[in-house]
Amino acid sequence: MTDHVTTPGPAAPPKIDTTVPHSARIWNYWLGGKDNYPVDEQAGDAYTAVFPGIVTIARSSRAFLRRNITFLVAEAGIRQFLDVGTGLPTAENTHEVAQGLAPETRIVYVDNDPLVLAHARALLTSTPEGATAYVDADVLDPERILAAAAETLDFTRPTALILSNILGHVADYDEARSVVTRLMAALPSGSYLSVNDGSRGVDPVFEQAQDAYNESGAVPYNLRTVDEITAYFDGLELLEPGVVSVPLWRPEATSPAPAVIGEHGGLARKP
Repeated sequence: MTDHVTTPGPAAPPKIDTTVPHSARIWNYWLGGKDNYPVDEQAGDAYTAVFPGIVTIARSSRAFLRRNITFLVAEAGIRQFLDVGTGLPTAENTHEVAQGLAPETRIVYVDNDPLVLAHARALLTSTPEGATAYVDADVLDPERILAAAAETLDFTRPTALILSNILGHVADYDEARSVVTRLMAALPSGSYLSVNDGSRGVDPVFEQAQDAYNESGAVPYNLRTVDEITAYFDGLELLEPGVVSVPLWRPEATSPAPAVIGEHGGLARKP
């Protein structure tokens, strides 16, 4: 299957500014990735100097996503994924985990960041049996996302929607909920929603560090209460153990005893 890429506008590569720290590159740095620059490492180190636990949050978020995908493929039989707000590629991307278990799985990644677009080629590697695609679209435009993703995914078949650390970038909470509702409305019964986001009300030091980051002029990321994150799943069937701090979501038996951190998530099925 030939990979398909949906990108609007001119094909000229985007200009990458290596003199200004970039949130996706900082997150990549915390995950141990290589797609970052000294300015990003400096910003990342400045954040960790205030709140060292951000590295644990970043890596626990990725581990939560991996466990979600493993369940969806191995136990729920899902073979289609729509990953919105994918960010920069690191280890254990959605397609790598899913196609490692079921090579015929089809994945569509969505982001609107020029930097991520520049790295899209790294994401667009697929098994011959499956497919991956990249859609250049804004999370606030669900209809565009769905129309472009439908070129690769069959929305008459159950599909898993992945929203990992993206809804916090939507400033208005009601609008964030609307995005989830509109995307899930297009998916059939038997589809799944996976959400995880930074949470407020758990770790005051984390909240202070994030609030300071938001006030620095960087693209803000809004922490949400556990109740607000839980409400994203309204109308769906939450799987056990519900919405919890991500290390507590079905931890692997070989893992150390999980601790509560300021990152909550869950997985739910559309009835």
